[in-house]
Parts: sequence; structure tokens; C-alpha cells
Amino acid sequence: MEMETKDDSLKSQIAIRCAKAAVLLSSLKTSQNCNLRATIDHGNEEREIMKRAITDLKIELAKERRKAKRIKLCGFVGLVMVLLSLWSFCLLLATKY
Repeated sequence: MEMETKDDSLKSQIAIRCAKAAVLLSSLKTSQNCNLRATIDHGNEEREIMKRAITDLKIELAKERRKAKRIKLCGFVGLVMVLLSLWSFCLLLATKY
């Protein structure tokens, strides 16, 4: 029961981080269109900084998604292990009686 609570809170934290990254990407993308027009006059340096920031956010989002998938996989493997041990226990009881 305590493990499920930890998993749920961890999933919630990951979901919040993914949502924040998505919002940042969205805001950067919309502001990028406006800023790209403005930065044409300012030079390529600001544009490159913006592109790097977007790339970094995309990488962070991909990492968070990978972490979420790994957590789901660990939960599934844990469930399978519990079911296998329960099945083994039932077989052990069946063979003794």
C-alpha cells in the first residue's frame, strides 16, 4: 500500500514536470515566431540562444518521458514478481496437502 502511494506521488511529480516542460516548449515556440522576426535585426546570436534553449527543453522532455516509461515498467515487473511468488506459494501448498 505504501509502495503504491510512493509510485502515485512519483507519477504525479513526473506528470507535473512533463507538463511544465510542454508549457515552456509551447511558450517558447509561440514567442520564437515573434522573436525570430525581431531577432533578424539583432543578429544570429539571439536566434542561436533561442534554438539551444528549445533543444535543451526537448531533451529534458524526452528524458522525463523515458523516466515515466521506466517507472511503469518497474511497477509492472514488481506486479509480475508478486503474482509469481503467490502462484509458487499456492503450488507449494497444493503439493503438501
